[in-house]
Amino acid sequence: MAAANRLICYSDPADHYSHRVRYVLAEKGIAVDVVDVQPASCPVQLAEINPYSSVPTFVDRDLVLYEPTVILEYLEERYPHPPLLPAYPVARANARLLMHRIQRDWVALADRILDARVSQGARGDARKELRESLTGVSPVFAEKAFFMSDELTLLDCCLLPLLWRLPKLQIELPRQARPLQDYMEQGFARPAFRTSLSDVEREMR
Repeated sequence: MAAANRLICYSDPADHYSHRVRYVLAEKGIAVDVVDVQPASCPVQLAEINPYSSVPTFVDRDLVLYEPTVILEYLEERYPHPPLLPAYPVARANARLLMHRIQRDWVALADRILDARVSQGARGDARKELRESLTGVSPVFAEKAFFMSDELTLLDCCLLPLLWRLPKLQIELPRQARPLQDYMEQGFARPAFRTSLSDVEREMR
């Protein structure tokens, strides 16, 4: 296993959950060793520390975390600057609830589209639903610089990696989704977001 003072992130270079973690690490300027893991080839080291051999997996000395949201919240608490959640409990709870809604309303649809085991018809239905849902909520993105906030938060760190994959999901947004497209362009241009991209992800656009 790695030296005791090293941070390690086992990451699938094509996976949006892994991308979330890499993006938060980049925004916080955390030095970490990223170990690329292909879905069909799990390193022995990962299998030894994670009972599910899943990615992303984050290692901080003797601590091993392997659920994306748990990793993000740990990074926020362990490395509080810059903050990616509001300071007050009510606002933090609302942010967490919105993260849950992103997962339920959008990410679950993207996962269905990307799952080759799902029938073509069901994937097509999910693609249509996701496109319509993103288009419908687009005006919200005109109200603030970031998603429901004047500052970048974990919501953006969950959402931007998903939006980066719209071409891979075969989703093209209509003209009326211009506020969302502007948000995407602004987010994708952030230096930390560019840093967080794997070579595989760079080829998605």
